[in-house]
Amino acid sequence: MTDHITQTLENRVLTLTINRPERKNALTQAMYGALADAINAANDDAGIRAIILTGAGDMFTAGNDLGDFASDMERSSGEPPVTRFLNGIRDAEKPLIAAVNGPAVGVGLTMLLHCDIAYAAESANFRTPFTALGLVPEAGSSLLLPLSVGNSMANDILLAGRILSAQEALDCGLVSRVEPDTGLMSAALATAERIAIAAPTAIRRSKALIRMNREAVKDRMEAEGKMFAEQLKSPDFAEAAAAFMQKRPPVFKD
Repeated sequence: MTDHITQTLENRVLTLTINRPERKNALTQAMYGALADAINAANDDAGIRAIILTGAGDMFTAGNDLGDFASDMERSSGEPPVTRFLNGIRDAEKPLIAAVNGPAVGVGLTMLLHCDIAYAAESANFRTPFTALGLVPEAGSSLLLPLSVGNSMANDILLAGRILSAQEALDCGLVSRVEPDTGLMSAALATAERIAIAAPTAIRRSKALIRMNREAVKDRMEAEGKMFAEQLKSPDFAEAAAAFMQKRPPVFKD
């Protein structure tokens, strides 16, 4: 477990906190691996009935740490940690509750599509800068986001990089509740604890019924993952990464 992912267990609720505030909670492959390990272990732990995902400080997550992500994808063999994490939240048996405590960028938004409940703080906002980085959607978002918010809004988010406020996220159904910043975790914990005292078999089977016939999600994630990996090696991403490091707008060529 990396120090940048912290775990607390109380009243059968596991809270996983992305704890890298000095880098806006940007996720490294090591952090993805730690999250995947914790979520997968929770599936087999009868002492855990629900999982909360949140961020430290005033940011949920800035998304991928671009430098670490690209270099580690080049070095890694086998299933990358980010893939283990995405598969882990897709297939999690225990209910997942996201407590979005601030801006959620990239995977900070797309992971919500696999959470069973998502609450947002009033200061939260949501965006996916994939096309601005020369990348494509991930985490099944090209399928799940249109189903969640409609085609027009999904295209505004995924293609144009529209930034949603917490209220807009609530209005379009991306989150189910907006709370004052100081009350977010209390609300998430209260919901998780209600789930934790409910009949575990009924919770597990209800979640399975709600997610029935989602084989298409797995297929879409695999297709996205292949294209995402190809884009990481593309001139578009190289230019986007260089522009990011040099603090200038990218200039993409046809």
